[in-house]
Amino acid sequence: MSILELADWLETPQGRYLLDWEQVGLDHMVADIFGYNAVQIGLPAIDFLRANRMPYRLRCAREGSVGVLANSHELPFASASVDLVLLPHVLEFSAHPHEVLREVERVLVPEGSVVISGFNPLSLWGARRLLARRDGGFPWRGQYRSAMRIKDWLKLLGFDVQGGSFGCYAPPVHSTKWLAHWHFMDRAGSRWWPVLGAGYLLHGVKRVQGMRLITPQWRERKATAKRLSAVAQRNGSTRKTQ
Repeated sequence: MSILELADWLETPQGRYLLDWEQVGLDHMVADIFGYNAVQIGLPAIDFLRANRMPYRLRCAREGSVGVLANSHELPFASASVDLVLLPHVLEFSAHPHEVLREVERVLVPEGSVVISGFNPLSLWGARRLLARRDGGFPWRGQYRSAMRIKDWLKLLGFDVQGGSFGCYAPPVHSTKWLAHWHFMDRAGSRWWPVLGAGYLLHGVKRVQGMRLITPQWRERKATAKRLSAVAQRNGSTRKTQ
């Protein structure tokens, strides 16, 4: 699947409707993820890392104007070198989704984050995809996977899913006018059927078994100083009593 096809579709009323929701959600999700290196894989024409404050942010894709040209399942980054990886609609259009996640786990530092956006098969858009299998139009030819399945994959790789959200409850109509007509479903959907949105976002954190956090030395010195101070006070009190 060409990233150029996906980028072109995102310029349609349908695509813009989904993209607007995702951009707001991703801005909120990545804003407070800290570190030094962040990588967006796929859709290089759109800056999904714009709200993140890491000093080094780059985009990686197999084609287009990017910082790094590479396949999503063969990342040219050192192990444990990246603090945040963003996967915008990569898994449902990749022929190697498991390899993609394994590569993400490899390049992430301990406690590093992966943020994933995807199409929800348990939605009106998922039903539309089932009806469109024969014509193979875009984006219906993708392999939609539920948020629950992606969570299971992440857990198998040692990730802890920190949060997620669903959005875009209007049916997949083509015109801006009709999308606006169904806008009331966005207001009702988040309350009454929250997991049936057309798209979802997930945030996973890489956990490493047996890892122990090392506290800064200044904290240890401060704690030692407090203990010594307490001992000195007790000794002083004892001398006065004697």
